Amino acid sequence: MSEKTTPTPQPGIMDITPYVPGKSTAASRSPVIKLSSNETPLGPSPKALAAYGEVSTLERYPNGQATELRQAIADAYGLNRERIVCGAGSDELLSLLAQAYLGEGDEAIYTEHGFLVYHIVILANGATPVIAPEKDARADVDAILDLVSVKTKIVFLANPNNPTGTYLPFDELQRLRAGLPDHVILVLDAAYAEYVKRNDYEAGLELVATTANTVMTRTFSKVYGLAALRIGWCYAPAAIADVLNRIRGPFNVSAPAIAAAVAAIQDGAHMEKAVEHNDKWLAWLTEKIGALGLEVTPSVANFILIHFPDKEGQTATDADAALSAKGILLRRVEGYGFPNALRMTIGTEDENHQTVAALEVFLGVSGDAS
Repeated sequence: MSEKTTPTPQPGIMDITPYVPGKSTAASRSPVIKLSSNETPLGPSPKALAAYGEVSTLERYPNGQATELRQAIADAYGLNRERIVCGAGSDELLSLLAQAYLGEGDEAIYTEHGFLVYHIVILANGATPVIAPEKDARADVDAILDLVSVKTKIVFLANPNNPTGTYLPFDELQRLRAGLPDHVILVLDAAYAEYVKRNDYEAGLELVATTANTVMTRTFSKVYGLAALRIGWCYAPAAIADVLNRIRGPFNVSAPAIAAAVAAIQDGAHMEKAVEHNDKWLAWLTEKIGALGLEVTPSVANFILIHFPDKEGQTATDADAALSAKGILLRRVEGYGFPNALRMTIGTEDENHQTVAALEVFLGVSGDAS
């Protein structure tokens, strides 16, 4: 009998560390306070839930072009519908961009603490990841530009970034785009854009509108509360949108997801309510947790990055175990280059209070979680 062999995957595949999502269960607790995946505590718009429930023709294929959703997005932002491509979350669109423009011998750049999916999609397409150092947990335009070569095909930039919550102002994005060669696509991942209330922030629409080599990706998983439906979109130059439409699945977005997303983006009042909640409790948590002696990276998103002391019994590992024992789930971020930090999603009022109180007990300090 000949020796058994297994099929060999493409180069780069076996170098991928599988993505590990935030915890959703605790061994000793049910239910849990899940603050590990940056989900909105307010849930989706009631109108989105109703629209989802009204889809009864499950035997029929969805609209293959997601026409109604693309029109709703275009109406909401004043965009050209033909340059919008929808996908199964923005993750699929990132993967499609890598599939279309990366191959063996190519390079793609992302930043030191950038979203782990970039590393995965680069390797999955046989290209080489190039990691640009950050400065103070923030993307550094000069560091990115220093790494650009003739092999560079894509620069992935999360703005705001996950897990730091930091962002680059628009003038820095303009400087980055101006410094990149024409053959390099700048992919601006704006998954948390709706939460940012800074005058110098721009999600990327202007750069997409004025250049031939910039793409902005967005998602319905965060502020719109549709993470379970896996739906996102991108705005791209016409030529890039055409390429993505040639390689995406013909029915890559489900009919219930389309219906819910249309209703969600049209319910501006619910979105604003979610943003107002986040504004209040982001500031509150940053202040309260900082008062416990823990460093908190300044964030403009719907989460904070909490740094723990390098002291036995008080490390991030210790804190994760102590909080998990109480059914409070935060996100470990070793894979992002923060071995002694935890990322906390902004939760409900009660969840936020309970987490601060649990941290007070863990650290052995008296505080005021009111």
